[in-house]
Amino acid sequence: MIELPQTIRYALRANDINRRAAAQADRSEPDPPPVVKFFNPLGGQTWLATELAADGDVLWGLADLGFGCPEIGPWSLGELSAIRLPFGMSIEIDTAFTSNVPLSVWATLSRRTGSILWTETLFRRSPPGDLPPD
Repeated sequence: MIELPQTIRYALRANDINRRAAAQADRSEPDPPPVVKFFNPLGGQTWLATELAADGDVLWGLADLGFGCPEIGPWSLGELSAIRLPFGMSIEIDTAFTSNVPLSVWATLSRRTGSILWTETLFRRSPPGDLPPD
């Protein structure tokens, strides 16, 4: 099983709690930046998570399976952990990943570029405010 560091787990849970509180109060849902990035070290599959459900398994965020159409939605941490890659490798957490860009911006640009990885490259080259509009 992929072990989430406590600080990441707390941040993911806090985002889930904030979203649920906003929904109950009929406020617009928050649009937090991704907290953690999971990746396939042997391929282009990448997942950016913003929330973790109370069950400790269901993550919410942007998933890119390498087919050119990243999508927002839920996935299972347990299923991600169960993926076995060649050479005894598995899905990993990018410990150097940080972002202050909201998930909606990641999603929009990732759909435009066709991948989270290309979007990450764009963010490194120029701030999101300097990127061309749709």
